[in-house]
Amino acid sequence: MPIRRLPETLINQIAAGEVVERPASALKELVENALDAGATRIAIRLANGGIDGLEVADDGHGMAPDQLRLAVERHATSKLPDDDLSAIATMGFRGEALPSIGSVATLALTSRAGGQEGWRLVVDNGRITHDGPAAAAPGTVVRVDGLFAAVPARRKFLKSPRSELAACLDHVRRLAMANPDVGFSLESEGRRLLNLPPLPDATPASLLARLAVIIGSDFADNAVAVDLEREGLHLGGLAGLPTYNRGVADHQYLFVGRRPVRDRLLLGALRGAYQDLLARDRHPVVALFLDVPGDFVDVNVHPAKTEVRFRDAALVRGLIVSGVRRALDAAGHRAATTVADAALAAFVSEPALAPSSWAPPAMQPPSLAEPPRLFTELPPAFAPNGIAGQTAPPAPPSPATRFPLGAARGQVAATYIIAETDDALVLVDQHAAHERLTLERMNRALAGGRVATQALLVPEVIDLDDIAAARITARAEELAELGLEIEAFGPAAVLVRGTPALLGTCDVKGLIIDLADDLAAFGKALTLKERLDAVAATMACHGSVRAGRHLSIAEMNALLREMEVTPHSGQCNHGRPTWVRLAKTDIEKLFGRR
Repeated sequence: MPIRRLPETLINQIAAGEVVERPASALKELVENALDAGATRIAIRLANGGIDGLEVADDGHGMAPDQLRLAVERHATSKLPDDDLSAIATMGFRGEALPSIGSVATLALTSRAGGQEGWRLVVDNGRITHDGPAAAAPGTVVRVDGLFAAVPARRKFLKSPRSELAACLDHVRRLAMANPDVGFSLESEGRRLLNLPPLPDATPASLLARLAVIIGSDFADNAVAVDLEREGLHLGGLAGLPTYNRGVADHQYLFVGRRPVRDRLLLGALRGAYQDLLARDRHPVVALFLDVPGDFVDVNVHPAKTEVRFRDAALVRGLIVSGVRRALDAAGHRAATTVADAALAAFVSEPALAPSSWAPPAMQPPSLAEPPRLFTELPPAFAPNGIAGQTAPPAPPSPATRFPLGAARGQVAATYIIAETDDALVLVDQHAAHERLTLERMNRALAGGRVATQALLVPEVIDLDDIAAARITARAEELAELGLEIEAFGPAAVLVRGTPALLGTCDVKGLIIDLADDLAAFGKALTLKERLDAVAATMACHGSVRAGRHLSIAEMNALLREMEVTPHSGQCNHGRPTWVRLAKTDIEKLFGRR
């Protein structure tokens, strides 16, 4: 076939595939345009998650009629006055957003520049259908209706309205974090989901105040300030303490020159900064702002402008690792306040154990997360004379009995159990081990049909954001099979009536927050049973004996005995080992006896 020029409408639709993937990407481009126009207030309205309609109104400098017409032409922009791509100081610069959106939707632009009359221009899937005067306040209002309505092949790939709304909200929050001197509001279906008044300036103090409002006061209370400058580059912001972490990486907010980015180099540097401080399945919460000279970074890597390229990548990586690590080191022994609150809440009085129990009343810790009676009976294989249900003797077994994990001798740092066999020393991570045991009990209970529920004496209300609350209440029936009874409590909270009985006394708030993160990670397409490993592991973690808990010798031995007869007890739910064996010969070598 002969080579031919493609029509302009088709060219714009092809370009739209790179710039406009979903309502959130269109919204991001429009809000960035408003910021470039010098807006101090930006109001956003969404219909059906932005699929059916979205509107962005700003009080920026506006556009004259001739400028409106140029704005909907490809590669027409006011942001490159000297045609220099090496030092871009604006959010947008390619001149592709408006013509791309107008080629796959109905785009209505209403604008009024200072001292001029208002004007309205409407583009319907690539064709200008209206161009004339209109009543308008100073600034610009952009309305997008029926995104991909004329391109059904693209529209069917959009996600649910709730998912699209969550993506829109995420983009606006990120832009609002980097622009504290601009006011943002977002409404959806008549409900205001975001209302951020403008702050006096964009100083570090204002940035921190805006972060506290958007991410939450918990984050501000459990984060350390990052401030490091090196070779003309500056890194600032907040880095969450290692003990204040989340189950997914969606709470990492990274900015280069106040531009939100999702760059692999920056994410890799962040992982390096938290290396050996977090488990592999946990992620830090951070909001970091990297300021670099304009000619040090190339933002013209991808039409979406979320990826960047640095002139000296090693310098940037070193700056992030050093800056975050120094801030965390300076925190010393400080731990997240949420962890301390949970620990204090766990100290509740419990009935004394019967004298025949392995743990005498005087030795029983008041905050055992699981009823001690679960540890009071030896498994059949280890019961005297092989009689199942025989209670354990009051004294711990001797190493001579050759139990695989030996007899408990004590604890180190109230975290690691020390046990002795005939020829070795065994170190056990009590939390990791109990986490696996709890998970295996939960799996056995599910195999029998359903996990038993322990009703809360006083139902607990957990505050979440609208999206997370809707996400978790939508799975209420499936969670009930796992022993967790919840129900909606307004648009941004859930009411917890019962927790899995296997967990005993647990951190209900932490459990709900982590489950919401789990659900966000694997989406609506998979059922909880299909991702039972993730959900049950999260529950087991919140119901396990914690590091820092003092256990009696009897409790330690009961834990060891159950480990010996439980599948997969050699590793915790996250893949880490639960116990380590040091042979007697190895110990003798350490002291030069061999």
